[in-house]
Amino acid sequence: MSDVPNVTKKRFIAGAVCPACSAQDTIKMWSVDDVPHRECVACGYSDTLDARGNSVPNELPTRVNTTALKPKKPADPQVKAVQFFPNPKLKKPDGKS
Repeated sequence: MSDVPNVTKKRFIAGAVCPACSAQDTIKMWSVDDVPHRECVACGYSDTLDARGNSVPNELPTRVNTTALKPKKPADPQVKAVQFFPNPKLKKPDGKS
């Protein structure tokens, strides 16, 4: 057995055009677990391809999908809830009170 780690070969695709910067012959491709990936060496654009060769969009980080990464803060014990009660002096617009 050899002690050389399994290195993924990245190859340039002739005639390929980058979808981000439109540069030709700057796309390199490789596969990880039979999933194709591509990257532009000119602008740094990268994505993953599905079985049909279509680009799989990366999910943009938002406050909704990154909450699992942030530790939850304990609630501040000095903060109290506020309750709003209707003002009895205000009348409804239809004339009913």
